[in-house]
Amino acid sequence: MIYTCTITPSIDYTVYVPEFESGKLNRSEEVYYYPGGKGINVSRVLKRLGISNKALGYAGGFTGNYIEEFLKNEGVAAEFIQTAQITRINVKIKSDKETELNGPGPELDAAQLAALTQKVQAMNENDWFVLAGSLPGSIPADYFVELASICQANGVRFVLDTSGPALESLVAAPVFLIKPNQQELGELFGVEITSLRDAYFYASKLVARGTEHVVVSMGGDGALLVTKDTALMAKAPQGTVVNTVGSGDSLVSGFIASYATGQDPALAFRYGVASGSATAFRSDLCRKEDVEKLLAEVEIYPYEEKDVTK
Repeated sequence: MIYTCTITPSIDYTVYVPEFESGKLNRSEEVYYYPGGKGINVSRVLKRLGISNKALGYAGGFTGNYIEEFLKNEGVAAEFIQTAQITRINVKIKSDKETELNGPGPELDAAQLAALTQKVQAMNENDWFVLAGSLPGSIPADYFVELASICQANGVRFVLDTSGPALESLVAAPVFLIKPNQQELGELFGVEITSLRDAYFYASKLVARGTEHVVVSMGGDGALLVTKDTALMAKAPQGTVVNTVGSGDSLVSGFIASYATGQDPALAFRYGVASGSATAFRSDLCRKEDVEKLLAEVEIYPYEEKDVTK
């Protein structure tokens, strides 16, 4: 079983306004309500790719109920731990410029954290645990390190897609897959990454620390996969970018969906890049048919440092 975990989910209330003016009444032409959170996005895309999974995390109030019902309608099983707080609503205003208003995440007590620990302890060998999204600073970093250690002890593949202090503490833990973008990778090492050579150098450092697969998303430059045995570049397919929200989560989903069935990192990398691109070319998350149409357009080739200039 593949389990995703979103500590701070949300309802993303997205409104499209022709000309947004601060301090005045604005009338929207389109509105959308989607469950938000990187782990939830991974679950939704996995299901669309035909892979059963279960969404874990924390939810509360009428907004939490909406998220659970939404996932149920999409065929995604959810086992959220209940909170006393109403799950946050993030407002995204799409106009000539994009404005976001993000609500606060939940305040979690020791019993709620223990409940998640118990769920991870119950996972079986060859299961997956995908910890994705923001991890509140109010939760001690060693809590997530403990979850990673439980996964290692039980033979559960631990996938990590987050940033900030929690990421810094977890890169020394046994991680199967980590997917930073170039900015997050640079922040992790206190540097600015401006080239593929930089990305390869620092991704290799993560592999040396014990991470099995590092995928660095490089925007228009594609993506880079680094393992102890290989380094591959992917050139993303050409298309009109409609929405970048969820494209990184889709990359993670595609990689997992492919690897879980074939255990070939190169094929998983190609499928992941196709999935991320398919989402970028849509207003919502990708569908399986979108991904399969793009597969042949994803160019994969060995990374060679001599071919890369500063």
